Amino acid sequence: MIILFNKPYGVLTQFTSPEGRPTLADYIATPNVYAAGRLDADSEGLVVLTDDGALQARISHPRHKLEKTYWAQVEGIPDAAALARLRDGLDLGDFTTRPCSARLMAEPEHLWPRDPPIRFRKAIPTAWLEVKLAEGKNRQVRRMTAKVGHPTLRLIRWAVGSWNLRGLLPGTWRSLSLRERGEL
Repeated sequence: MIILFNKPYGVLTQFTSPEGRPTLADYIATPNVYAAGRLDADSEGLVVLTDDGALQARISHPRHKLEKTYWAQVEGIPDAAALARLRDGLDLGDFTTRPCSARLMAEPEHLWPRDPPIRFRKAIPTAWLEVKLAEGKNRQVRRMTAKVGHPTLRLIRWAVGSWNLRGLLPGTWRSLSLRERGEL
């Protein structure tokens, strides 16, 4: 079984929380499925869950180089040099990112409002970036955009491989069909 879930802001990518915070269990009652990778509580978007351990490893482990697409709303408007630095790989201190794809994009159509909304400052514009990575270390996109001077205000994982959030509102999920399972 493979489930695509649109994780809302503030939800932990696990099934239990000793602190009583919202978790996957608040949305998904299907037994014996586990998240293939993590998504920070302050990030939104696609989480793939499966009962197949080999598939879980293939999705989450960087050695398999499965591309993940993120939409990041950042503070300010990155110029060509900032985008080139993102694409070329950045030294983040504890590791250097692999080259990736990074481009400016229009604000995504049909984007749901975030609860709570991001901070708004009239004097500081924001921009949207599409970043495609074949890794995905802890808080990587946020660290990358901050390193080039454009902190991330909102982060949405739109896709894992060819699977994406199309048609899924926050807090909703669906099982993949047999045909869709073969697309990865």
